[in-house]
Amino acid sequence: MSPISTANPSKPKVLCVEDDVNLQKNISFILWKEGYDVFSAQTGEDAIQLARREKPDLILLDLVLPGIDGLKVCGILKKDPATSDILIIMVTGKKRVEDIVLGLKSYADDYIIKPFEPQVLLARIQAVLRRKISSVSDPKLVLEIDGLVINRGAYEVFTNGQKIDLSKTEFDILVLLAGKPNQVFTRSRILDSVREDGYSITERVVDYHVTGLRKKLGRAKKYIHTIRGVGYKFNAGDYS
Repeated sequence: MSPISTANPSKPKVLCVEDDVNLQKNISFILWKEGYDVFSAQTGEDAIQLARREKPDLILLDLVLPGIDGLKVCGILKKDPATSDILIIMVTGKKRVEDIVLGLKSYADDYIIKPFEPQVLLARIQAVLRRKISSVSDPKLVLEIDGLVINRGAYEVFTNGQKIDLSKTEFDILVLLAGKPNQVFTRSRILDSVREDGYSITERVVDYHVTGLRKKLGRAKKYIHTIRGVGYKFNAGDYS
């Protein structure tokens, strides 16, 4: 582990987890030039240890790592109350939709595919950080619709008093739709809001997560309507 600290309080702290030393140094330098406080790790075990000690605002996490892989690291950190609020962007060379879905189901906040341009990486980091700031600054943290309760602050959803276990992306989609009832969101708009991913194939991922979300919501699935050829909306007319 080799920390690089800029001691700049105006920029968040970023942990770069990458076993390719040259790539790790390049990413760290890019972030350092932007004024971020940057720390680095090369293994999953070191990433977990450093995340718990330094409490970074965001982690750039490679999937293929020595020891504990990136998916397991993500799951461990997101399930630990001490580190669950750390933002995680998975960085990997895997391009299949199945890999993207698996990464998001492991509670990643975004997913970027190698190789990438430095400007794209910085933009994605800024977008994820903006989403967190927007969520924290919104005073309406709890949405209640009939028997459906969405607690944005605690990342919890209840239907008729029973807690529903949603993935990070399923939760973000539900919050997006329920937060603006009767507004139609295109698949690309949903994608931009919950992942900031520009790959056209990933619109299929939206349908995948909406299908999973509906199954888990049970009777409350009636609120999520498909607008054929467009996207989805949360139908306020079904509040009853």
